[in-house]
Amino acid sequence: MIRDEDIMMVAPPTLTTSDKLYLPQVIAGMRTTLRHMFSVAKRAETTVQYPEQKRKLRVENYRGVHRLNKDPDGRVACVACFMCSTACPAHCIHIEAGESPWPDREKYPVKFDIDELRCIYCGMCEEACPCDAIELTPHYDLVGKSRQEMVFDKEKLLRIFDETKDVKPRKNPPVTDYGLTGGQDKAVARPTAERKV
Repeated sequence: MIRDEDIMMVAPPTLTTSDKLYLPQVIAGMRTTLRHMFSVAKRAETTVQYPEQKRKLRVENYRGVHRLNKDPDGRVACVACFMCSTACPAHCIHIEAGESPWPDREKYPVKFDIDELRCIYCGMCEEACPCDAIELTPHYDLVGKSRQEMVFDKEKLLRIFDETKDVKPRKNPPVTDYGLTGGQDKAVARPTAERKV
């Protein structure tokens, strides 16, 4: 049961005739629009002549085209754990894992595809990745003539890493049990017989 002192009565505001026609609100909106339209200083600071001029981006947190990072030995840093494809809300990441030819990890991606048209660029894949293998770059001018061109495979994602590593270097974190995937100088790989299957 609700007590009477908990009930608050709110009276609707009384509107004048001009308020009922919404004229003051329309005039205020037109005034703002005209002020922005004829303000040369405001237009000069917000307008760029794209594509000749490009707006300066915050590289450290801009979410553009994906890339697959490489480890210090030049190999793909991904260990095919499927965390990025599991976390992806758009279901645009498809991975096929295979047995790794290197002794420091069990798996690696034989096939790694991202459908850039289906992606919503939320950054969940980057957050979910335990070894900093997938990352979003500051590239935003993405063009393709067909849907198939916009499905990026492993080779194209690694090529984007080569193009963007100077602009946005890899964090290169150390990863448990995958010694050579991160920034550990004296990493020792476990022998194959001791690895978990």
